[in-house]
Amino acid sequence: MKTSKFTEAQIALSLKQAELGTKVEEVCRKLGISEAILFSVL
Repeated sequence: MKTSKFTEAQIALSLKQAELGTKVEEVCRKLGISEAILFSVL
């Protein structure tokens, strides 16, 4: 299994930001990933 370059804390923070109204596009830009990658992690 491939390991993630993001910690669980980073993933949780990204999810929380999206839940609070930050655009998914902006969250992904800050992490340097595509929306597809973010949704695959979730």
